[in-house]
Amino acid sequence: GVDSQVYALAQGNILVGGAGASAGGSSVQVNQLNGGRITNGAIIERELPTQFGAGNTINLQLNDEDFTMAQQITDAINRARGYGSATALDARTVQVRVPSGNSSQVRFLADIQNMEVNVTPQDAKVVINSRTGSVVMNREVTLDSCAVAQGNLSVTVNRQLNVNQPNTPFGGGQTVVTPQTQIDLRQSGGSLQSVRSSANLNSVVRALNALGATPMDLMSILQSMQSAGCLRAKLEII
Repeated sequence: GVDSQVYALAQGNILVGGAGASAGGSSVQVNQLNGGRITNGAIIERELPTQFGAGNTINLQLNDEDFTMAQQITDAINRARGYGSATALDARTVQVRVPSGNSSQVRFLADIQNMEVNVTPQDAKVVINSRTGSVVMNREVTLDSCAVAQGNLSVTVNRQLNVNQPNTPFGGGQTVVTPQTQIDLRQSGGSLQSVRSSANLNSVVRALNALGATPMDLMSILQSMQSAGCLRAKLEII
C-alpha cells in the first residue's frame, strides 16, 4: 500500500498464454512467456480498518465511473426511501443516509441491494492482450469507413552445425565444429483494402475478417484505426 505496509500476497496458479521449447541450439516460442496472470490470487494479510454502523452515511462505490448509472441508483433509492436518502457525489460514489446501528444498516443495505436499476448501455471497448494476441470487443463497438493496408514482415533464422574432421586418423588434426547461420527476411506486401462502416458487432466482425489479418496484425490495425478516428471504442491493452 501507499503506507509501505503489506495488505495482500499473491498466490496461485499462473496462467501463461504461450508455449515454448528449445533443443540443440534451436527454439520455438508461441506468444510471450515472461508474464502471466493469477486470477483471484490475492490473500489478505492485513485487515483494513472499518467503522461499519458507527456513522449515519455509507458511500457506495461503483466499479466503473458512470454519471448516468450513479444518478439512476440515486433516483431509485430516493423513490424507495424518500427524497434526500441518496446523493450522487461523483461518477463513482453514491452517498446514502442510513439508520444507526449495525443490524438496521444491514437490513437497509439488503433492501437497497435488491432494488432494480435500469442498466445503461456499456461504453464501447476493445480489450487487447499483448501477451497472447487475444482481441475481445463488446457489442457497442462500431467502425467508420476507412482503408487499411497491412504488410507482414517475417524473419526466419536457421542454425546448423558443420563438423570438419581430419582426413587421416593419425595426422594430428582436430575436429572443428563450425556453426552456420542463415537468416531469411521476407516481407509480403499488403494491398489497400476498404473497410465499410459497421453499425453493429456482427458487421464489425465481418469487416475485420475480410482483411484476413492474424490476431497479432489485428492489434496493430485496431490501434491505427483508433488513431485515425475510425474505431468508435476505447482501446485497452493488458
